Order: sequence, then structure tokens, then C-alpha cells
Amino acid sequence: MPGAYLVGAGQSDYGAFPGESYRSLFRTAFEAARESVPKGIGTDDVDEAVIGTLGVGGRQLGLSGPAVTEHVGLDGVPCTRVENACAASGFAVRQAVQAVKSGMADVVLAGGFEIMSDTSSDATKYWLGVSGETEWERLSGTTFSGVYAQMASVHMEQYGTTREHLSRVAVKNHENGAKNPHAQLGFECSLEDAQSAPVVADPLNLYHCCPTSDGAACALIVSEDVVDEFTDDPIRVAGVGAGSDSVGLFQRDTYTSVPASERAGKAAYEMAGVGPEDLDFAEVHDCFAIAELLAYEDLGFCERGRAGHLIESGATEIGGEIPVNTSGGLKSKGHPIGATGAGQVVEAFKQLSGEAGDRQVEGAVRGLTHNVGGSGGAAVVHIFERETGVGA
Repeated sequence: MPGAYLVGAGQSDYGAFPGESYRSLFRTAFEAARESVPKGIGTDDVDEAVIGTLGVGGRQLGLSGPAVTEHVGLDGVPCTRVENACAASGFAVRQAVQAVKSGMADVVLAGGFEIMSDTSSDATKYWLGVSGETEWERLSGTTFSGVYAQMASVHMEQYGTTREHLSRVAVKNHENGAKNPHAQLGFECSLEDAQSAPVVADPLNLYHCCPTSDGAACALIVSEDVVDEFTDDPIRVAGVGAGSDSVGLFQRDTYTSVPASERAGKAAYEMAGVGPEDLDFAEVHDCFAIAELLAYEDLGFCERGRAGHLIESGATEIGGEIPVNTSGGLKSKGHPIGATGAGQVVEAFKQLSGEAGDRQVEGAVRGLTHNVGGSGGAAVVHIFERETGVGA
């Protein structure tokens, strides 16, 4: 099957930007992605675009996919909008890879955006809630944090995971995010801070929950036929996997796993011909601290029930055995729903290009991104590999 390659990626800052529009944020991300391509890339080179967004805020109502691509100069380029809750742009990247591998396109823009700061807290809770099961969870009073709190409670009871383990996720990701100029919450926090914050949904407190964000991110995926036109140091999309599951947590057989993530990871590993032990870093979907711990287990970074021990060991810190969320993750960098998956790819591109600055994982050759929709109704995993470093 023909190969697909990541030749550029960029993002806007994440945060609250009342003076920006979804178009202006997307332009910032698109131009950053173009500028990151080693040999340059023009708007005339792009054959197709796939754009992810949930459509939360009033400032992005309408036919928003073509609106952003036209705004950045991709006039007449076919554009498809993808909506898969928080995994929208992760699946946009997957569709871009499919388009390239099928031979239908040589250069595809995959991106995403979200404006979340222009609605009330109640409206934001509504939009987040409908990313899960609406009739029997949201309309009966369950919040998104409440769903993940249930996962955390069962994991703690079954495996001995503690609030300190949850808080260590926050401490690690804030330490990384403090080194990321794009991060919304780019400051460090102490373990005491992370343990003593106000409760949001017991056992989750404020430091165990990601913020809501405005932002945009873009990735440029090209075919093996043209990759040499854009770079001499190609980053191959080595593996892609996706999975889905029952949308409602109450419909599943387990509260201590996200089966869609496990399926997506297995498919990506199989396509890439590698295992979790072969990864140099990973960006995982840490909308809540427990989500990162579940990802450790679902993606094979440790045995089932050992995630708390893994975070406590320091293995997922920069310099550890498997650095996780070097960008700061959703917790510190932010979570503009439609941009999150593509934003993870931005960090993978920077790490594999050696451009991650103080967050750089030494000798990084292979990395994974993991993007979840809702509370696990959908998941997508990508494995990226720097070809010149393989086997070195």
C-alpha cells in the first residue's frame, strides 16, 4: 500500500481569545504548518482538506469547513468537515491518510478548530455532555466530569489507584506545558496544589480536569510520490488505528478501560509492525487525569491496573522510559475540542523534527498520538516514524 507522510504541522495558541474568530485562529495554525515544511509548500499544492470541529460556540455557526479553507486561500479545494466529538481532528488526520493512501490525493490538509469561550458555562456543559450519551446520561443530570469520576472511582477501588496518582498526572503535564509557548495553562503546579484543589466531581478536583479552549491546529499529509518535494527527512505515518464503542458508559462491560482506545492501539501497532515498547513518546487524550491513566493501560504502556505505579515511577516524564504528553496534554496545553487531535500531531511533528525546545525527547524516532471522542465512544491512534532514524 502506498505510504503517507507528515511534512508539516502547526497550531495557534490555545486559550480564550474574544478578539479572534475561528477563521483567524485557523489561519494562524495553517500558516504555522506551511512554515514548518522544510522545503516549503504553497496553497496550490493542496489537493483536499479535512477539517474537524464540534461546533460549540456561536462564533463558528454555519458551513465552517469551507469557510476556513477559503479564508486561507484554498479556493475550490474540496473540503470535508468531520465531527466525532473530541476526536474530530484526529479522525480528520485519519481521513487525510486514507485519501493519500488511496491515490485520490497527493497533498491533504487535516486540521481542526474550536471556539469555546463565547458561551456560558451551562451551554459549554451542554455541548460537552452531548458528546457522550445524551438521553440517559446528560439529560438525567450526569456531567462529563461525572462520567470520568465514575471511571476513576472504580479504578481506585479495583486497583488501588489513589488521588495522589491522579494529581501526579497534573503535576507532570503542567511541568511540560510550562515549557510550551502555545499552552493555555502554561504554569507549573506542586503536588500539594494538585491534591488540594476544589472538588469538581469526586474524586476528581479542578487540577484533574482540562480547561475549555479556543484554538486551531493543522497537519499536512502527503503521498510517497511527492514527499521528496517537501522534505529530505521524511516522517512516515507508520500506523493508523480507530475504534468505536457504546457511547454511554453505563452500556459498557467495563468502567476501567476504554475499549475503543485498546482496539485503535492494537490496529495501529499491527500496521506499524511495532509495539508500545518501541515508542519514544506519546501524546494521549487526558481530558481528565484518569483518562491518561486509562490510556497507559489501554495502549500497553503497562499492565492492567498498574497505571498508578507507572506515573509514580517517573517513567512517563520527559527523560523517562515513555514520556507522555510532552506538550502539556489537554490538561495544560488546553482542549479546543475540534483542534485537539491535530494539535497532538503538531507535538509529534515537533518531537520527530527535533524542534520541541526544552520539551525535546532526546533521539526521538517514533511517537504515538491518541485522541478520544466523548467518554470513549470513538478513538483514533496514529504512529509516526522518522525514517532516517529507524534502525540507527
